[in-house]
Amino acid sequence: MSQNGFREACGEGGVCMQFWTAFFSIVAAIALVVQVAILIGLFLQLKRTTESINKMVSDLHTRMGPILTRTQILLDDTQPKISTLVEDASHIVYLARGQAQPVHTGVGPFHSVRHRNRGIAACAQPRCRYARRPAVSAMGGGDREKAEGG
Repeated sequence: MSQNGFREACGEGGVCMQFWTAFFSIVAAIALVVQVAILIGLFLQLKRTTESINKMVSDLHTRMGPILTRTQILLDDTQPKISTLVEDASHIVYLARGQAQPVHTGVGPFHSVRHRNRGIAACAQPRCRYARRPAVSAMGGGDREKAEGG
């Protein structure tokens, strides 16, 4: 369209421009009203949710109050008993350590024999120092001497 065609379609004085301006203003107003409605809906839903949560918390508080009170009373009653139990256990450990020292020092020779016997049982190598040697016959010549060439 040419400049003249535009003026002919819209008329003199920009009537067409005024129409579109009014149209987009109405569309913007409708969009604004829709947004306000959505925000009001969100606010009301948030208010209901907050009330529901407050009700649940108060209900939980009324249920948990007596349980916490009983637990506190039970803990107050058993605390001295637990302290005595810990002190007794500490004393038993102290006595056991004191008695374990003499037992450990008195087992010295048996301790080395026990380890030597473990070595014999576990040693399967012929050159192992705990390996069983062949028995020497009554004539003086044993299998060991034959093996060594003597």
